[in-house]
Amino acid sequence: MGARRLALASALALALACSPVATAPTPTPSQSLSPSPTALAIPSPSTPPPPTATASPTPTPAPTPVPTAAATIPQVRLVRAMNGLTFNSMTGAFQGPDGRWYVLEQPGRILTFRDGDASATVFLDIRDHVEFGGEKGLLGFAFAPDFARTGVFFLDYTRGGPLRTEIASFTSSGIVADRSSEIVILEIAQPFDNHNGGQLAFGPDGYLYVGMGDGGSGGDPMRNGQNKNVLLAKLLRIDVSDRTRYRIPADNPFAAGGGRGEIWAYGLRNPWRFSFDTDTGVLWLADVGQDLYEEVDLISRGANYGWNIMEATHCYNASRCDMTGLTLPIFEYSRSLGCSVTGGFVDRGAAPDLRGVYLFGDYCSGRIWGIRYDNGNVTSAQVATSGFSISSFAQDRAGEVYVLQYAGSGGIYKITR
Repeated sequence: MGARRLALASALALALACSPVATAPTPTPSQSLSPSPTALAIPSPSTPPPPTATASPTPTPAPTPVPTAAATIPQVRLVRAMNGLTFNSMTGAFQGPDGRWYVLEQPGRILTFRDGDASATVFLDIRDHVEFGGEKGLLGFAFAPDFARTGVFFLDYTRGGPLRTEIASFTSSGIVADRSSEIVILEIAQPFDNHNGGQLAFGPDGYLYVGMGDGGSGGDPMRNGQNKNVLLAKLLRIDVSDRTRYRIPADNPFAAGGGRGEIWAYGLRNPWRFSFDTDTGVLWLADVGQDLYEEVDLISRGANYGWNIMEATHCYNASRCDMTGLTLPIFEYSRSLGCSVTGGFVDRGAAPDLRGVYLFGDYCSGRIWGIRYDNGNVTSAQVATSGFSISSFAQDRAGEVYVLQYAGSGGIYKITR
């Protein structure tokens, strides 16, 4: 783990590979763009056949490099949005069905406002039972599909005594959540302080997807990545239509055996932000690397993304490894360009030449890239340098994408042509 001891900002390594560390290098804005990371081509995502108790998911052939075509992805600029409001250690921002925004602060608060408001108000404050620090805290939020009618939403946060991830439902009325309405529907023990994952999102199928890191430390010492009998290092998919508990969807890959029924995909190290393309339903996921490479994956049912056999497209701590049955990322970049990938969204906004481009960044370097995926081919370009630590991205109901600044008084910036 020695090479991974990078210095990060005081409150959030967010998705870094090693144990909690210290101060982050401040990204330096630059008008000159570095070379694009490696772009890879893979077959179009498909749903593999349901595995049996002894079968492995269908292997995905190793991708082959294709040239990048930066000209197909335009450069962008960042424009301060939300009337210049600032927030403390943001981990997410979400626009509700009525246009109101909800911002997560890592210590355990959610603030709400409408675009143009002069200030934000407290929607929910659970700081008294969130364990916060390093990569711990309030990490995920998702509106229930019927939020407009019921006010139900879900949170992912870390809690101490012992350390664990809590997935809980709450109800709200108007612009205030009811603290007493909390129902914890899933608890997952955390053996170390880091690699908590934390993303929540409802898919087009109405099920809740949950990103879980490998449990922490470095190098996956507990071998959770390839263990299908634990929930760490996985993307989970659960039915929470009854907010008081969860059920396992019958079409989950291991619902009938061979692993935990909650698992949708596995072999992940620390997924820091995933999202569904609002047009196609394709699931994009950014997985933070260990020492050398960051990766972006397209997620398929039952697929194995390789950790800790692989780090991106490279054997981890070995000159050779068995890649049988592994699904490789569509995109990777090396530590020369950043140290902790932050997943974003596929732009579906007003700019025609940005539409369909997956926008994402790096927490440490502040770089922002775009990926265009077309018939299995990937083109990429660095599109901006933010000059700040990128903790997350957001997308409004019109399909426009925003960048979240993690710093103590961080702002929200709209990505514009």
